[in-house]
Amino acid sequence: MFRALVFFAILAAAIWGAVSLADHPGSVSLQWGGYRVDTSFAVLLAVVAALAVAAALIYRFWIYLRRAPRRVLWAWRAKRRQQGYQALTRGMVAVAAGDANEAQREAKRADALLDEPPLTMLVSAQAAQMRGDEKAAGDFFKAMMERPETEFLGLRGLLNQAIKRGDKREALSLARRAYRLQPKSTWVAANMFELQTQTAQWLDARVTCDDLKRHKLIGADEAKRRKAVLSYQLSQEAKARGDAGEALDYLLDAHKLAPGLIPAVADLAEHWVTGGKASKAAKMIETTWEAEPHPALIEPYWNAQKSTDFLERVRATQRLAKRFPSNPESFIALGRASLEARLWGEARKHLENAIEAAGRPPPARVCRMMAELEESENDDPARAREWLMRASTAGADPAWVCDHCGNSVGQWSVVCGKCESFDSFRWRTPPSIVSLPEGETANSKLITEGPAALPTGGIEAG
Repeated sequence: MFRALVFFAILAAAIWGAVSLADHPGSVSLQWGGYRVDTSFAVLLAVVAALAVAAALIYRFWIYLRRAPRRVLWAWRAKRRQQGYQALTRGMVAVAAGDANEAQREAKRADALLDEPPLTMLVSAQAAQMRGDEKAAGDFFKAMMERPETEFLGLRGLLNQAIKRGDKREALSLARRAYRLQPKSTWVAANMFELQTQTAQWLDARVTCDDLKRHKLIGADEAKRRKAVLSYQLSQEAKARGDAGEALDYLLDAHKLAPGLIPAVADLAEHWVTGGKASKAAKMIETTWEAEPHPALIEPYWNAQKSTDFLERVRATQRLAKRFPSNPESFIALGRASLEARLWGEARKHLENAIEAAGRPPPARVCRMMAELEESENDDPARAREWLMRASTAGADPAWVCDHCGNSVGQWSVVCGKCESFDSFRWRTPPSIVSLPEGETANSKLITEGPAALPTGGIEAG
């Protein structure tokens, strides 16, 4: 509506001007070089307007001619840039597809077309790695490190190479440099922490753990658990040096951060018993048993209760078992103590309760205890052999199992000796290999749920 009004206003003005010129044509006389021109004002105005339009067209044409070479150059460069980005894209697709030769060709073409090395060096480095030429890839990564915009990518490439060849010291140095550039990178922080734990730099790992928490790369609970494990490892090193005071301080810190860390609880109880704080040690173990019963706590609890003979151990175990009476570990602990005290009836009752609580088939360690009971109480070797046979076909006893590689060990450690994962051991039944019944398949089946996943009655050969 507004545009229409403007149009009509302009049209009205033009009509008014034309009418005015027609009513008052006026006269104009021009004399120059012996010539004289007489005309009206309207004609003169039309001639001036035509000359102005012609001058404007000539000026625009001159500007176009002047800018034409630059526009041609821009168009040529834009076409090369487009072709270069297409080559770069094809190179990245070739890398993803695993075609090293195609990736290298496209990277060279992109480098020639774009003349922007930061965009093409990464593809060239990855293509070199796919061909197995780690030296050429390393040269590309080093060149990337010299440019601020690609320094982090170069560091990442060299870090991966160092990890691949097992050079942890070099990898840690590169990780620290990358961490200074990108402190909020989860990948860099995780690798630096892992390398610090693998090279036994526990104090540095604690600092990194605090940084990870501050940057919100890990949660508060995970940070506390990591620091507790690191404190426990530092206590072990202080203990090895003979510095009992420092070892105790680190143990206290570990227990404060992670009260359920079984190795720390056992070692701290030993310190307190030695230092005359047996009742405090016993109370700590009882509290831990309520949350997570573990066989490693039994002997420290006997020491804390000053149980010097077998009957006293039975009474001490009864007090501990009351903290979690329905757990199989409580029944097994009572059965073990009663068996050592030659209380055959009590031992049988607790072991049968352990079998019932654990489910079928009975745990291997309980089967071995039952075999010992049959031989000691009834002098029945046949019955004992039967239980030993059941033990041989039962699932493995619980152990410290690495969550990453499945490595099973009897003693907990901060780092897995097989895959070098940090704090990866959990107390559980290791996976077992069992044979399937005849008629299904000749291959073995991996049972990852432990004894509870095995069929009732044990394992029968196919």
